Amino acid sequence: MILDLDKAIIGISGILVTPYDADGNLAPERLTPIIDRAIDAGVHMPVVNGNTGEFYALTTDEAITMVHCVSEMINKRVPLLAGVGRGIRDACALAKASSDAGATALMIHQPPDPFVAPRGTVDYVKAIHDASDGLPMMLYLRDDNIGVDGIKALCDLPGVKGVKWATPNPQKLAEAISACDPDIIWVGGLAEVWAPTFYAVGARGFTSGLINVWPERSVAIHNALEASDYATARKLIAEMRGFEDIRSQERNGTNVTGVKSALQAIGIDCGSTRPPSAWPLTDTQQESLKLFLTSNGLIK
Repeated sequence: MILDLDKAIIGISGILVTPYDADGNLAPERLTPIIDRAIDAGVHMPVVNGNTGEFYALTTDEAITMVHCVSEMINKRVPLLAGVGRGIRDACALAKASSDAGATALMIHQPPDPFVAPRGTVDYVKAIHDASDGLPMMLYLRDDNIGVDGIKALCDLPGVKGVKWATPNPQKLAEAISACDPDIIWVGGLAEVWAPTFYAVGARGFTSGLINVWPERSVAIHNALEASDYATARKLIAEMRGFEDIRSQERNGTNVTGVKSALQAIGIDCGSTRPPSAWPLTDTQQESLKLFLTSNGLIK
């Protein structure tokens, strides 16, 4: 599985939604067609308990349920990346549960605590690694204000395999790549739209919420980038950009709303989103989503 992980990390990390039933409770079984279609399309590594999975809206027990259920659904067909985070005790409990569930590696959410010290984050990642019995780790970096030295200190820790770079600062990414061990793998963490920019400075692969709705397009974009065919990649991205534009509205508060609304439109109801995410889409947003889905043949 380790060889598969090395290949999967530089592929598409498909961030799965967390489905709810009509009462707002977990309904993991609704992910089955999404996971099967994504794997069949060639998505390299599903991710459970990521931000598109509404990680911060879940209880720790719910996140534990999700990693066990998703691991069973994947059934070792591809590697599974499991998100962990929040307070240190919750993060360690979820890391241990993810290891027990059979996750291949962990994605460490960057702590959103208002009092985060770079050296404290080093201790945080160390504790998570120990709790997981040594699973490989991908750091999910959404704030590069910790500086290149802070990033390097994290990347120097045992068990850190790479970084999912989710800040729109390619120059800082290039600096971090240069400063860190060449064995660290850098992945674009801002989905398809930013992937060509990050590829240009040395990243490989990208995260994607589109895979829940249109995995074939994500795979086509990845194939084009791997072939250094930037013209084709840009064309393919331009045709799906409307989807990402909807998701980025209201300070990214419609990020998951757009995905779940699209899933409902194509006949896979994963429920609403939980506050503070926006739900439902506004009439204008819904019209934009309908235009995206019809123009790309996803609905009639």
